[in-house]
Amino acid sequence: MAELDLEALKREMTAWRRDLHAHPEFGFEEKRTAAFVAARLREFGLDDVAEGVGGTGVVGTLKRGSGNRAIALRADMDALRISEQSAAPYRSGNPGVMHACGHDGHTAMLLGAAKLLAGEGGFDGTVRFIFQPAEEWGKGALAMLDDGLLQRFPFDEIFGLHNLPGLPVGHFETRAGPIMSAEDNFEIVLRGLGGHAARPHSGNETLVAACALVTNLQTIVSRRLSPADIAVVSVTELITDGTRNALPGLARILGDARSFRPEVSAAIERQMRVIAEGTAAAYNVAAEVNYSREFVPLRNDAELVEAAFAAARNVFEPGNIAVAREPMTASEDFARFVDHVPGCFVFLGNGVASPPLHNSSYDFNDDGLVFGASFHVAIARQRLAI
Repeated sequence: MAELDLEALKREMTAWRRDLHAHPEFGFEEKRTAAFVAARLREFGLDDVAEGVGGTGVVGTLKRGSGNRAIALRADMDALRISEQSAAPYRSGNPGVMHACGHDGHTAMLLGAAKLLAGEGGFDGTVRFIFQPAEEWGKGALAMLDDGLLQRFPFDEIFGLHNLPGLPVGHFETRAGPIMSAEDNFEIVLRGLGGHAARPHSGNETLVAACALVTNLQTIVSRRLSPADIAVVSVTELITDGTRNALPGLARILGDARSFRPEVSAAIERQMRVIAEGTAAAYNVAAEVNYSREFVPLRNDAELVEAAFAAARNVFEPGNIAVAREPMTASEDFARFVDHVPGCFVFLGNGVASPPLHNSSYDFNDDGLVFGASFHVAIARQRLAI
């Protein structure tokens, strides 16, 4: 495509992205976003546009030639419950919700790819454009799969991408095998007998026990797991029913755990229960552990990783393409699709000065839009070569 056309597409994608950024929607609430996506796909002339897949998901289908292979390209649409700290004219107009992870950019890039492929073709087969809801809390991919995604819109392999703060714009990374971790969530509830702050001996308050438990949980990774295994256990909230002069009788400890193997996840849960019960007994309170598995590990297919690198060489400068050195302990709902078909997930730079993901000052870098759209196009044409 001519440089002038790419510049025109960049301006259009930027307008789409900023419109989506100004109207963020939480998981399974992406009604405006889904309608926006579906309207654009119909404007591009796709063969089929299905709405309401898995609640608020959208699937566009584009066929060219007579090839019987199909690939899927996926973007996520949901925002986070974070209050945006920005003076941008396109800042969130939905108080308490913002695109703090760049899903507005991912959606705009895939729309740009759909427009390019619909207008120019250059492939033989079927491309499915999957716009997924509710990635942030790990429910959207399952919802689409439960709604018959693979039966209604079959495909042989799937590709996805995510922006990466700290990596320069115009840079590309991925790796074969494990690339993103599982995420388990936990809640530990301690119950005792609260009372007056002046008379701690007259009850069994839970705050000191909770503080001890937070510290003791740090030994799971450092003392109970093999150093060869990658794992993280993080306490993110400690909530009690106490007040300034009243000791709490209830304490809740919440957090998450990250790992790459089911055996490690099981070991973390097992040790957490042992430590919670032992700590509670030492402080004469009761403990209840609720443990759930929200995200599964994401493992890239080695053949598709090689294909992704080959496609990237058509888009990025040779020195800007790299093998990711190690897996990330963040999690990604894309992994649910890879449980069913081979897949590959890649990272594109969002700029070295970009605030981190899930930060209230984060913003997607519009300079990366053309790179993402072009990569989607390149991988489609390579995997469905004429």
